[in-house]
Amino acid sequence: MALFRRSAMVALLVPGLAVLAFGFLYPVAATLAAPPDGDPATVARETAALLSDPYLLPVIARTIRVAVVTTAACLLLGFPVAYLISRAPARWAGRLLALAIFPLMLNTVVRTYGWLVLLGSNGLISDVSAALGLGRPQLLYTETAINLGLVQLFLPIMILSCYSSLSQQDPRLEEAARGLGASPGRAFRQVVLPLAMPGALVGCTLVFAGAVTAFTTPQLLGGARERILSTLLYSRVNVSLDWPAASAVALVMTVLVLAVSVLSGRLTPKGSAQ
Repeated sequence: MALFRRSAMVALLVPGLAVLAFGFLYPVAATLAAPPDGDPATVARETAALLSDPYLLPVIARTIRVAVVTTAACLLLGFPVAYLISRAPARWAGRLLALAIFPLMLNTVVRTYGWLVLLGSNGLISDVSAALGLGRPQLLYTETAINLGLVQLFLPIMILSCYSSLSQQDPRLEEAARGLGASPGRAFRQVVLPLAMPGALVGCTLVFAGAVTAFTTPQLLGGARERILSTLLYSRVNVSLDWPAASAVALVMTVLVLAVSVLSGRLTPKGSAQ
């Protein structure tokens, strides 16, 4: 019976794995290693040139900085929201969670255009600043604008990831810690945070990967002035039509995402449920 169940599970996995391998993994590997009009040696040369070009190194640094700031901001903003939802009465928790993830149902372009309205030279923030006598600051097409847009974009994902761990905790553990003399802050640090670490790490990984690879929001809010790897990749493919150089950019993005994924896996407590 056990052998039959194992065989059935393998049979169910094969179609999905085949679609994943031939519809995603193979094209990605082919594009990274041997793109059109290129070969592995050309991609290797382009990657070395990318990592040594003084004009492109700031693009890599900006990409990492934007991703780190976005991840940290989403964690600081999303974890308290997820904690409050997980501790809310059952009749309210579902409604609050639906409200928190509602932005995921809206198109990314629509959400980003909202920031164009707010951060533009004649936008609400600029008008308020001018009314206060502070002038009209340049907010659009800056790194700050990219961070704001990406935080709004990925905050619901962080809330969901943190909530997945927090909702599985027994609230009586925190109450027991307080009953044994721990202050609310100490109970939170030593009971809630360690148990919520797996969900928080998953959220950080997803947000970092999304921030590194996001294109629409950085393109609209950063423009050509604040270029990151995703917009550079678009330029290499659709403007200069340089596929080997585009593969080099994609390879660097892939390495960044994989490095953070490996780090997250090492930091995840052994035996914890994701």
